[in-house]
Amino acid sequence: MEVAELSGGTAAERSMRKVALIENPASGSVSPVRRSAVRKAASALAGAGMEVDHLVIDGPGRGSAMAAKAVADGCDTVLVCGGDGTVHEVLQGLVGTSVALGVLPLGTANALAADLGLAGSPEKAIQRLLEARPVEVPVGRISYRAKDGSQECRYFTVAAGVGPDALLMARMDPALKRRLGYVLYMIEAFRIWASHPFPLFEVRVDDGNGGGATLHASQILAVRIRSFGGALGQLAPGATLHSNELSLVAFKTRSRLSYLRFLLAVMAGRQTFSKDVELITAKAVECVAAPDAQGPLFVEADGEVLGHAPVRMEMTSEKLTLLVPPGAKP
Repeated sequence: MEVAELSGGTAAERSMRKVALIENPASGSVSPVRRSAVRKAASALAGAGMEVDHLVIDGPGRGSAMAAKAVADGCDTVLVCGGDGTVHEVLQGLVGTSVALGVLPLGTANALAADLGLAGSPEKAIQRLLEARPVEVPVGRISYRAKDGSQECRYFTVAAGVGPDALLMARMDPALKRRLGYVLYMIEAFRIWASHPFPLFEVRVDDGNGGGATLHASQILAVRIRSFGGALGQLAPGATLHSNELSLVAFKTRSRLSYLRFLLAVMAGRQTFSKDVELITAKAVECVAAPDAQGPLFVEADGEVLGHAPVRMEMTSEKLTLLVPPGAKP
């Protein structure tokens, strides 16, 4: 599927003149290298003739408000200095606008940056962003029950999940995460694999053509990117930011061995799907906890735990403008 590429040329040639640099100091680890990367990014943008407004997120939920303010202030670009969680927060204020979102990967998890070919050195990433083109991509939307019982919804780009992956996010201690980084993900993932009962819940799949199916699963992951980078790589073959559909990875099993086999196959780059772990293309999916469920069925999007089921994940007609570097194939 072709996507809309906006006015051509480099950043300078397409009049990228006013940039909001939104930094999340709580994302990733604290280090002189990190602080230097943000300073160098601001300097590189200014050196390319751009007006730079450096904003620092000072509390939960502030990223979305800062993005909305950047739009109101006439910024044509918002550059996020952080990880997938920070991007998730900021994009809530950008979906449906013409303001472009760029990513400087400084978080613990940087899956979107990896998919856009921006993983690695922040210095190289900023140079690639200066050569990037704005591309419109469709976004997913997730509706869920918040901790206070209210019904909420969010947009997402990387993935959204129900089950053990969301439980993993709920267990992450922010202080330990900043200290241990990706190692903490591995520790908690092993603990969940070894002790979680993997209860089944009801899943209703809508194919967008008047059809669908009802099944039971212990994990549903709605994937929107081609590659997560690192060990996971291509988790759901066929998934892409350009698609108007969700690529659902459905674990229709409670077997720890099936989970382990699938993960090892993904890490080896040769995963196959079976009756236990199925790849489903859908327009929307709804998940409801079993009547006898012990505890909440957690929900996450872009690596951020949001609340719990019942939940609906779907594609929308809304668009997000992303800065896509030359040669990237998200």
